[in-house]
Amino acid sequence: MQKIIEIINGITRHPNYRLSTPVNFTLERGEHLAVYGKNGSGKSLFIDILTGAHPLLGESLTYNFSKCMSHCNKENIRYITFRDVYGNQEPSYYQQRWNQADEAIFPTVRDVLMSLSNPNIKFADMADNEILAQTGLLEHLYKPINRLSSGELRRLQLAKTLLGNPQLLIIDNPYIGLDVTARENLTNILSNLSKRLTIIVVVSRCEDIAPFIRQVLTIKNKKVCEKLPRKNFLAKRENEVSVLIASFTLPASETSPNYSSETIIDFQDINIRYGKRTILKDFNWQVKRGEHWALTGQNGAGKSTLLSLICADNPMAYACNITLFGKRRGQGESIWDIKKHIGYVSPEIFTAYKKSLPAIDIVCSGLRDTIGLYKQSTPQEREKCNGWLKVFGIEDLSERNYLTLSSGEQRLILLVRAFVKNPQLLILDEPFHGLDDYYRKLAKDIIDQYMKDTSKTLIMVSHYAEEFPTCINRHLHLEKQADGFELSVAH
Repeated sequence: MQKIIEIINGITRHPNYRLSTPVNFTLERGEHLAVYGKNGSGKSLFIDILTGAHPLLGESLTYNFSKCMSHCNKENIRYITFRDVYGNQEPSYYQQRWNQADEAIFPTVRDVLMSLSNPNIKFADMADNEILAQTGLLEHLYKPINRLSSGELRRLQLAKTLLGNPQLLIIDNPYIGLDVTARENLTNILSNLSKRLTIIVVVSRCEDIAPFIRQVLTIKNKKVCEKLPRKNFLAKRENEVSVLIASFTLPASETSPNYSSETIIDFQDINIRYGKRTILKDFNWQVKRGEHWALTGQNGAGKSTLLSLICADNPMAYACNITLFGKRRGQGESIWDIKKHIGYVSPEIFTAYKKSLPAIDIVCSGLRDTIGLYKQSTPQEREKCNGWLKVFGIEDLSERNYLTLSSGEQRLILLVRAFVKNPQLLILDEPFHGLDDYYRKLAKDIIDQYMKDTSKTLIMVSHYAEEFPTCINRHLHLEKQADGFELSVAH
């Protein structure tokens, strides 16, 4: 087999990006590989070495795409990360996705595809394009990209990459943000693609190692370990006895609810439309204090729109009959009056948060509900935030620059940020994106412990049933239909 990448005793030029030992690695054409490791183990550093993002000393890295039309490594290797979902058209500010007045500045899916200058995609051929059909984008061609759900944005980024005909496709946590059907479709797409190109998937969950993967490379403590056949790796993992022993004590509750209503959320006959697109139709929903809701539904069913109405991020909330914490929207309250009761984490926050700050400052920003820290935190506030970092076992990240952390570590920091206010309403929109088995289990235990306070209320979104904590006692499911959605509620 042809070696397309070979690294011999590779050491990065910059000492900050070095793994613990020199890298020795080969990748053959058609050798589909999973790179597996815990959060912070060094997976991202290793992939950056493969792509050339972190150059190595000497000539220890060689590429050989000699049978390809393009000899440019940039064309032959494509790397997709979840933060890439908007491409070059990211919102200028976090809430811009929900601002209908700004919709005209966002290109449609068709515009994005036509801008690729790719001979493989022409407008006249879009309806017959196999990749667009398989990724489910044909029905969204005329939708502005800010109206796509996080899962739909993920599929658009994948389609853009595949239309470039790379020889090596690297995907970081490919199933993040995708519902069950979309995950199955993606597995089928990648399985078919594996017949003509080489694929590397970077995963933190063994469940995400698809059947077409042939080899698994483990990264442990910033060291590249031995490659194992997929079957051998999974058997070894199954035989390993992994017991989570996590001792934590939640910080003492410092506040009590400063509102008297037992109804936290009251939606009455809500209708949300964007142009001809109906997102929510005649929607009614009440959430009582102390209830713990699972919010489910396929990509594009309206989950993120629903949460944006609660969190005061969507200006259309002012035109709706919405009461939060006993106060009707539009009666003079500011968004900060609403947000002070809410702790929130979401894929959109992860995408928007690109601040070069110490991790402790990112956590402290949760006390003021800002993307960034614009007022110096007090010693007492920093002590409180460090206490929550300790609960999650990541106090060692406190002074690290947020942008230098792995994507999994960044997600952990943003999850901690949601708790620091001791919020009465905790909204967790797919909070376990990219987290390994240990941190998913730990976070579930922390949520369960936090919700033992009967004054606390929870709304959690996930596409994985096993991710919901045991405290869940209510269920709202949104099912996307041609003219909106169909609602079902399970108690």
